[in-house]
Amino acid sequence: MRVVADLDLCQGHQMCQGEAPSVLGFDDAADVVVVLQEHPEESLRPQVRAAVQYCPAMALAIEEEA
Repeated sequence: MRVVADLDLCQGHQMCQGEAPSVLGFDDAADVVVVLQEHPEESLRPQVRAAVQYCPAMALAIEEEA
């Protein structure tokens, strides 16, 4: 899996950090999400899925790799 963040959509709510803190961080200066692990381990999928689901701006996505 690949974690993708659309920085144009990100509104800086930081909900994703609470769900997947080892995968998603936050840039205070830019007020946007930072993908810390673009290709996290499969064991983190539930946390990443929750971060994507609860993002109020729908700025996050999981891309499946072939």
